[in-house]
Amino acid sequence: MTTPKTTPEGAGRLRLAAGAKVGIIAGGGRLPLDVADGLVAQGLAPFVLMVEGEASPTGGLGRFEHEVLAIESLGSLVGILRRHGVTHVVLAGEIRRRPRLSAMRFNFGLLAVVPLVISALARGDDGLLKVVVRGLEARGFTVLGAHQIVPDLTTSEGSLTRTVPGKADWRDIEAAREAAVAIGALDIGQGAVAIGGRAIALEGIEGTDGLLERVKALRGHGRLAGKTGGVLVKCAKPEQELRVDLPSIGLQTVEGAHAAGLAGIAVEAGRSLILDSAAVIARADALGLFVYGLPPRGGTDGR
Repeated sequence: MTTPKTTPEGAGRLRLAAGAKVGIIAGGGRLPLDVADGLVAQGLAPFVLMVEGEASPTGGLGRFEHEVLAIESLGSLVGILRRHGVTHVVLAGEIRRRPRLSAMRFNFGLLAVVPLVISALARGDDGLLKVVVRGLEARGFTVLGAHQIVPDLTTSEGSLTRTVPGKADWRDIEAAREAAVAIGALDIGQGAVAIGGRAIALEGIEGTDGLLERVKALRGHGRLAGKTGGVLVKCAKPEQELRVDLPSIGLQTVEGAHAAGLAGIAVEAGRSLILDSAAVIARADALGLFVYGLPPRGGTDGR
């Protein structure tokens, strides 16, 4: 394994002033819990606002001060945060669906943000998140990125596993990264898979797990007969709001890549997260996959 070559972009744990209260708007997955634990390690007690149907008090978040909010009740969001004395907000975790306008529970808080909601729903995921961030900032909250609270999650540059990319893998990395950047510019997704030097599958609304399932199915159906290896690449969208929705991988990604017959995974250093990184690297090593931190676009790949 090579030593990571650079310090991740934005590395360094953010130290908050005394009196700061961080609210975590928690979606699904492990990230909200990692952020909450990172705040506790700083001596801070977070407030967790769990999005109903995405995060659950039984998943470890229930031990913190918390409430559960239905996504159709987002008009209550600001009031809840203020009632709990929140000054800083972190958006962490996956939210798989958007609010249904027909089911929105109207109140004065919601009426104030209806124009923002309608504008956001007309955009892609990144456009939606930018609107949310701007709305929170306009109401006096400081929005932080999860990587500012838990910088250890941020991907370092270079090879993170014993297995390293070979020449054929680098052709796949370049093809998949080019495709990922292209769909990111259209605000469609953050990942792509390339095999044999060409992109064969792009991430859509189903996410990375769904992308890997499709690649696995393509192999099973014979569409990739004779094609071995391949690489998953995930990178930030060209206009990514870096405080929210950074590309991430975890144990499930490694398992999915292996099941799909891929040789490895490459993610953008400093602009992506590895959740439960020690376990991810150990599992990738056990399966013989590589995990590689790519230099940010415009850098050198270190080959």
